Amino acid sequence: MTRAGATASVERMLCLLPYVAARPEGVPIDDLCGRFDVPRARLLADLDIVQLVGVAPYTPDLLVEVVVEDDRVFVHLPLAFDRPLRLTPDEGLALLAAGRSVLAVPGADPDGPLARALAKLAAVLDVDPDRLDIDLGPAEADNLAVLHDAIAGHRRVHLRYYGYGRDESSERDVDPHRLFHDQGHWYLAAHCHLAGGDRVFRVDRIESAAATDVTFVPPAETPVLGAFRPTPDDPRVTLELDPSVRWVLEQYPTEDVTELGDGRARVTLVVAARPWLERLLVRLGPRAVVVEAPTELAGAGSAAAARILARYADGEGGR
Repeated sequence: MTRAGATASVERMLCLLPYVAARPEGVPIDDLCGRFDVPRARLLADLDIVQLVGVAPYTPDLLVEVVVEDDRVFVHLPLAFDRPLRLTPDEGLALLAAGRSVLAVPGADPDGPLARALAKLAAVLDVDPDRLDIDLGPAEADNLAVLHDAIAGHRRVHLRYYGYGRDESSERDVDPHRLFHDQGHWYLAAHCHLAGGDRVFRVDRIESAAATDVTFVPPAETPVLGAFRPTPDDPRVTLELDPSVRWVLEQYPTEDVTELGDGRARVTLVVAARPWLERLLVRLGPRAVVVEAPTELAGAGSAAAARILARYADGEGGR
């Protein structure tokens, strides 16, 4: 499972477990699939993993118990959940923020056990939870609403999408599978008819989204896609980075990292498209040196910088 897929599963289970545990009579599997917008096979697979979750020494009384019987799900939380927590104010605030972000996941119960526990925690901390700003990314609320409704109704969506890697906008029709949040951004996993396959789109790069009247049959198993999937045919470049730009190692998919001492590093990156590399090299400036690159990418940074300087010389920079 990719990091994005694992993150979505964890967020979903953090909402689903207290929701089911608060209902001793159990919840029908189909109801959970509809409420949390997850295929049946993925839900059952996640529940299998949940049964391995607990606290040391991992005896049966300290594991989450999940029972699937008569097409219903029953959840019994371990005894450790009955123990009172002793938190510092900082730990309590961090827990409150994390809990509020979980409540923002589609399908979360705004009046359920988690919401009530967070209200009690906020009262103890003397914090107004409505003034606690949880930022789940800069995506347009209108686009998120359109996509969420289209996923629920299995309706095709027409997008105008800005592709950062190629630095251009395109029009395309997609069959949306699911929305997920990862590393500060919202993503849409969908089947793209323009590309002819499953793709992931950053929602904040969707310039417009409109649901159509065309419906589609969703796949039995929602494809699990990450934000970027390198292929063996994608070009690679090797850079030597100054200590001040080591953030590149955290923000981009790397294939090899060698420490050079004094905080410097040599890193090999997968390049999705030349415009992406150009913008990265211009941003890094002299703090990054290209050590190795294929012929078609040679001089990408200097060429981009020259074009920028030419625009300023022509008077465009001040516009």
